[in-house]
Amino acid sequence: MTTEPPRAPARPVELTSHGDTRIDPWYWLRDRDNPEVIAYLEAENRYTEVVLAPTRALQDDLFEEIRARVQETDVSPPATKGPWDYFTRTFEGKQYALHGRRPKGAADGEDETVLLDENELADGFDYFALGGLHVDPGQTLLAYSVDTDGGEEYELHIRDLTTGADRPDTIPGTYYGLAWSNDGRHLHYVRPDDAMRPFQVWRHTVGTDPAEDVLVYEEPDERFFVSIGRARSGRAILLSVDSKVSSEVYLLDPDDVTAPPRLVEARREDHEYDVEHHVATDGTETLVILTNADGATNFKVMTAPIATPGREHWRELVAHRSDVKIDGVDAFADAIVLSERAAGLEQLHLLGYPTRGLDRVVTMDDPAYSTWIADNLEFTTDHFRFGYTSLVMPTTAYDETFTDARRTLVKQTPVLGGFDPAQYVSARIWATASDGTQVPMSVVHRRDTPIDGTAPALLYGYGSYESSIDPTFSSMRLSLLDRGFVFAIAHIRGGGEMGRPWYEHGKLREKRNTFTDFIACAEQLCAAGYTQSDRLGARGGSAGGLLMGAAVNLRPDLFRAVIAEVPFVDVVTTMQDPELPLTVTEWEEWGDPLHDAADYEYMLSYSPYDNIAAVDHPAFYVTGGLNDPRVSYWEPAKYVAKLRVTTTGDHPILLKTEMGAGHGGPSGRYDVWRDEATVLAFLITELTNGAT
Repeated sequence: MTTEPPRAPARPVELTSHGDTRIDPWYWLRDRDNPEVIAYLEAENRYTEVVLAPTRALQDDLFEEIRARVQETDVSPPATKGPWDYFTRTFEGKQYALHGRRPKGAADGEDETVLLDENELADGFDYFALGGLHVDPGQTLLAYSVDTDGGEEYELHIRDLTTGADRPDTIPGTYYGLAWSNDGRHLHYVRPDDAMRPFQVWRHTVGTDPAEDVLVYEEPDERFFVSIGRARSGRAILLSVDSKVSSEVYLLDPDDVTAPPRLVEARREDHEYDVEHHVATDGTETLVILTNADGATNFKVMTAPIATPGREHWRELVAHRSDVKIDGVDAFADAIVLSERAAGLEQLHLLGYPTRGLDRVVTMDDPAYSTWIADNLEFTTDHFRFGYTSLVMPTTAYDETFTDARRTLVKQTPVLGGFDPAQYVSARIWATASDGTQVPMSVVHRRDTPIDGTAPALLYGYGSYESSIDPTFSSMRLSLLDRGFVFAIAHIRGGGEMGRPWYEHGKLREKRNTFTDFIACAEQLCAAGYTQSDRLGARGGSAGGLLMGAAVNLRPDLFRAVIAEVPFVDVVTTMQDPELPLTVTEWEEWGDPLHDAADYEYMLSYSPYDNIAAVDHPAFYVTGGLNDPRVSYWEPAKYVAKLRVTTTGDHPILLKTEMGAGHGGPSGRYDVWRDEATVLAFLITELTNGAT
C-alpha cells in the first residue's frame, strides 16, 4: 500500500431544517451494513499503520517504558465486608484482573478464594468488560455482567460462591446497575431500550426462568435514565430517575421485594436531588438528601423521616454555600462524608450524624490534587477509606478515623523504574478568558524542563456534563514528561471544577465559552513560557473531541498536533436524530436543534464537522469505535473524510477505528498500553520533529 490516504467518495445528501439546507457529502458512512463502509474504515486503519510505521521503534520503546513502570503482579487494598476482605489481583502477562476474597485480617495470599477471573471469561474474545460485580448480603452469591463487543449491553450471570459454578439463569440485554434483596433470593437489574437509554428496572428470582422476571419500574420519558443500587446501610434499595436537570428517587424495601416502590419527591423541572439512607443505633431510619431546591445552586443537605420522605418534611442539615459546591453525600452509622469543591479543588468534609460534634475537612498536601471516597463497604465503622492522587503523586489509599483523624497508609500504587516525585513539579495557574473569566489550569513538568518557550506541551480538556477533569497521576504520562514535555489540564467552563455556575455557563447557548476558555488556556501556556504554538498539542475525547474540533476551527494556528478520541463532532445531525442512542436525553445539555430554530442556529455555529474551513490544519490523530453506543463511529469517519479534502496543509490526518470495541477503546491492559504508546509516538514525533 502507498502512503496516499483513502478517499471516501462524496455522495451529497441535502439536510433541511428550519428553512436552512446543509449538504453532507459523507452521510452514507452511517450505513454500517454497507460493505463499502467497512472497507473504507479498514483502509483508513491500514493507512494509519503505514504512516506511523517510521515511529514503530518509538512505539515499542514507549510500550516497554509504560510496562516497566507497572508492578504487573499486584493486589488492590482489601475492602472489608463482615467476615471477608475482598480484593482485586493482577498477574504479569495477564490482560485482566482476578477478583477474590480472604478471611478478614488474613495476610495477603493467605486462605484466598477466587471469586471470578476475568481472563477466563475473556478467553476467545477480542474485547471484554465487566459491567457489574456484586456479592449478595449473605455473601454466598455473586452477580456479574459481561460485555464482549464494546456495545455496553451486558449479559448477567449469577455465580454460586460455595461451588464456584455459575447458575443456569443467565439474563442478556442488561445495563449498569444491580441490587440484591437482603435474603439474596432476588436481584434487581436495569435494561436499556433500543436507543441504549436505561429505562426499566426488573427483578429476578434466583433459580427461576428469566422469562418470569418482574418489571418493577419503567420510565416512558425519553429524557430520563433509571439506575439502581443498595444503600450502604443495607436497609434500602434506591431507584433513581434522572434527566440532565431533574430527578426523582424511589425507595424499594430489600426485605419485602413485593412492596411497591415509594416515591421520595415527585420530579419537578430543574430540581435535582439524590438520596442516602441512614439508620441510627436505636433503629430510627432517616433519609439524607442532597438537593438544589429553593435556589441552592451549589446544593445543600436536608434530612427527612423515612415514613414521610416528601419535601414538606425536609429539614436543613447543611446550608447552601455560594463558594462551596457539594457533589455527593456518603452516610455511615456515626457520620456523613460530603464530597465538596472549593476554589476548584476537591475536599472531603466530615460531619457527625445523627449527633453533632464532628465537623472538619480532611487535610491534603499538594497544591493541585484529586481525592474521593474509596471502597467503604461497611456502614458501622470508626473509620473511612479515601483515595488521593496528584499530578506528581501516585494513587494512594488511606484509612482515617472519624473522631481523631488518625490516618493510616493502606497502599500506594507502585511506580517502578526509579520514579522520584521530587524530580517533578506541579502548579496551579490561571488564564483570562475572552470575557474576563479566570480559568484554572493544572500543570506538571520535570524540574529541569526549561520554561522558556522551547518545551513541547500537551493541553488536555473536556468541559461538558459538569464532569471535572481533576489533576491525577499517570505513569504513562511520565514518558512525555521525561522527554521534556509540559502537561496541562484546562479546567474550562462546562465542567464542574468551579461549582454549578461554571457548568451552566458552558452548556446550551453558552457552549462556546468551553471552546474559547480552552483557547485562552493554550494562549496562556505560550505567554507564560511553557511552550509555543508550533510545539503545542491538544487532546480530548468524546465531548472533549468536540472541544478539539471546535477549538481548531476557531484557532487552527494555535496547535501543532491534535488527538481527538471518539469525538462528538457531527453535533447538529446527531442531535436531530432521536433514533440514535442518547439523543433525546442530551437535549438538556446541548439544546434541541430538531424542534428549536434558535438552538439549531447556535449549534450549527460551532459544530466541528459543519465548520471545517480551507486552512492549514494541525496534524490529527482521530479514533472511533465501530460498536460505540455513545458517539457513533461515523462521526470521526465523516470528520476525517471532510478534513482530508478541505485542509490546505500537508500535516497527517489519521483515523483509527476499533473494529471490535466501543467508546472506551481496547479493553485489555496490555492493549491499552500499546494503544497509548501509539498515540504518544504520534505526538512526540509531531511536536519534536521526530526527536525521541
